[in-house]
Amino acid sequence: MWALQFSPRVALAEASVVMEVQASLRLFGGWRALRERVQAEAGELGVAQVAWAPNSLAALALARAGMVNGLRPPLEAVLDTLPLETLSAVRAHRLTLAHIGCRTLGDVRRLPRGGLSRRFDPQLLAALDQAYGRAPEVHRWVELPERFVQRLELPHRVEHAEALLFGARRLLLALTGWLAARHSGTTAFRLNWAHDAMRSRSAGEGGGLTVRTAEPTRQLEHLCRLLAEHLGHVELLAPVGDLELEALEVQPLEERSASLLPDTVHAGEALHLVLERLAARLGPERVLRPVALPDHRPEWMCRWQPAPEPQSRQGADNGEGPQPTFVLPAPLKLAVRGNRPYYQGELQLLAGPQRVEGGWWDRDEAAGQIRHVARDYWVAQSAQAGVLWVFQTRLDEAPAWFLHGVFA
Repeated sequence: MWALQFSPRVALAEASVVMEVQASLRLFGGWRALRERVQAEAGELGVAQVAWAPNSLAALALARAGMVNGLRPPLEAVLDTLPLETLSAVRAHRLTLAHIGCRTLGDVRRLPRGGLSRRFDPQLLAALDQAYGRAPEVHRWVELPERFVQRLELPHRVEHAEALLFGARRLLLALTGWLAARHSGTTAFRLNWAHDAMRSRSAGEGGGLTVRTAEPTRQLEHLCRLLAEHLGHVELLAPVGDLELEALEVQPLEERSASLLPDTVHAGEALHLVLERLAARLGPERVLRPVALPDHRPEWMCRWQPAPEPQSRQGADNGEGPQPTFVLPAPLKLAVRGNRPYYQGELQLLAGPQRVEGGWWDRDEAAGQIRHVARDYWVAQSAQAGVLWVFQTRLDEAPAWFLHGVFA
């Protein structure tokens, strides 16, 4: 599943994973960039050897021989030096071939084809022709699963939750590959662990935790840091031997760049990623983010929600007039002299009125009242307090002036 992010043509071949990446080179920045990324991530997954060649059998033979690059020199020259064990169809007859003086694939290739076809099974010649590029290969490509659920047996029993991140990172690496192949991101995934068989009965079979993100993402490092913060609050009841990772919520992820230049380097970490890590460390109720709502009444244009919760894509209806930088939690009633509002001196009305009216449908159950407003907003100047946002009530028997915001 990890390999499917690089190419849709991925297959299993003799305990190895082969993928055709010729059409993906430009997408991943060229041959060198793709090679470095594949080698680095494959090493984290525990891959023993990575090799490249014009076809999968040649690449598999190079990997078994501990060689990497079969693209630069002529392929025949590279394969001719490899031992018989590097091709499975040849390895099955290595004792017979050794008796007639064959030590390398080149020795076998130079034998008369008629004699090879009569003395050995047809798979030997077919494998040689495919490895040397003289015959086409046929693969059964792996299909991308609709759901991501993957298990991992740990190399040793883990007693501390923080140490689970080593194995979980491998699973997250496979998850990011699966998400990339689907052009998607996750907003929730779950890590489950199974306790070792030699455990107390009270410990139970295992445990797990769910990690949520406010926005769809498939950034490996962010997911790992977020999981590490959650694991820091977990105490294992027994040693753990197996892990399972499941993607709970998956959404399409459209990545956009405002740069006209390729390979833009992004400095620092995005704000929403920092907030999610802080919320995982301090608790979701202690880290809040504002969410704009489509409401023209200033008090209800915004609400605060825990940072890890997904944000609803709604925009505030700010009307046509200017909006203040700071809005007071509750309007402050102003003194009035001669029908003129006062706040640290007499206010001079600069612009307005901007009429805001509505809310007869909005009932505040906690206060037991309807949140209906009918106001005329003005931009006002105070000699001492600066530019203010004030309003005058319209439906009250005695209209009053209130301070509701301050312009920076």
